[in-house]
Amino acid sequence: MAGYPMYPQQHQAPQPPRAGKRPDPEGGRKMAGIVLYILGMLFGGFLLFALFLVPPAFSNDPGTAYTSMAIGAVLALPPLLIYLWVPWVVDRYDPEPLWALMMCLAWGGIAACGMSAVVNTFFGAVAAGIGGPQFGDAVGACVSAPIVEEFFKAIAVFGVFYFAKREFDGIVDAIVYATFAALGFAAIENIIYYGRAAQAEFAGRENILAGTFIIRGVLAPWGHPLYTSMTGIGFGLARETEKAWVRWTAPIMGYFGAVFLHFVWNTSATISNNLPLLMLPLWLLFVLAFFGLLLWLVVRKGRIIRKNLEDELLLGNMTLQELELVTSPVAHMRATFSWGGAPGRAFVDAACRLSLSKWHAGRATRARKATVSADFVAPLRQDLHKLRDAMSKSLGRQLPQPVPWTPGQGPLRR
Repeated sequence: MAGYPMYPQQHQAPQPPRAGKRPDPEGGRKMAGIVLYILGMLFGGFLLFALFLVPPAFSNDPGTAYTSMAIGAVLALPPLLIYLWVPWVVDRYDPEPLWALMMCLAWGGIAACGMSAVVNTFFGAVAAGIGGPQFGDAVGACVSAPIVEEFFKAIAVFGVFYFAKREFDGIVDAIVYATFAALGFAAIENIIYYGRAAQAEFAGRENILAGTFIIRGVLAPWGHPLYTSMTGIGFGLARETEKAWVRWTAPIMGYFGAVFLHFVWNTSATISNNLPLLMLPLWLLFVLAFFGLLLWLVVRKGRIIRKNLEDELLLGNMTLQELELVTSPVAHMRATFSWGGAPGRAFVDAACRLSLSKWHAGRATRARKATVSADFVAPLRQDLHKLRDAMSKSLGRQLPQPVPWTPGQGPLRR
């Protein structure tokens, strides 16, 4: 397999005395990211609490206000579980760790929502002072919301990209993280919108709750994920590229794309409530095209993993059967039932991480950039041997030991 860098011993990380005690070369960066994340969550949560949970207590009818909010939560949160399942099930190769996904979800729902609400309210009030209430609403919805909301949601993607780079491998990962952050944001926003609609019905002013739920929860639930995925694609390109100018410009262009799509949808709704319905067929086609692109990117990721593992057969670090297991779209299911359960799943994860580490290291070498990915290659190869022994023990039989692949064994199938 020409073109793949071999990693000489002098470039390998020091061999750890025990598995699980390996020093993390990015530990300081991760700790800084955790501190900033906690501060952002506390600040955003405080703003969200002060803006939406405190005022109803001082309203004329606090009971109705909080009941309306509870109705909004009942309508918004159960569908969220269905929506979250979609990006999770699509990312079949090297799925993202649950802790990172939950951090993005929480950031979108708490920090991004709280900060965006305050900034949008401020600019809407300034615009209302200049041109009246209707002008203030238009500026808040069409100008402030796209710019501000996409910025604060994008922080979740940037956080993983910069502070937890080993969990951020490319475009697919970026879209998944962006989708989780956006779904968290949309869920809290839906609670607010549904709550206001329910309160209007309690007051006998309007019957809009059902219509609001149909528009936001049924017809267009993928609005926020689609917008923020544009920013995610930008960060994914920055992670994959070997060109410095792409690394800097792709996230910015992706953010502008997110703002533009958000602006188009909000402006159409501001001009006329019926205009989004007229745009819906085109919008649905756009969403389907995006999901088609995402599926293609997932298949591409699987091919990248396989391509970067093929020389492990040549080196005698994996068997062909293990390669077929790791590159299967249902690898974790197969590992659970046929490869020893937890050790098998850990083997799949280690092999995928080995492949992607080699991929990153190869690109960095070609671009003459420093990377810590190469430092993980040798320890991950050691992990494969240890996990193979653990699988054998779990299965109660000795699994075949790998030997270097030779031309006499036939060509490698792709």
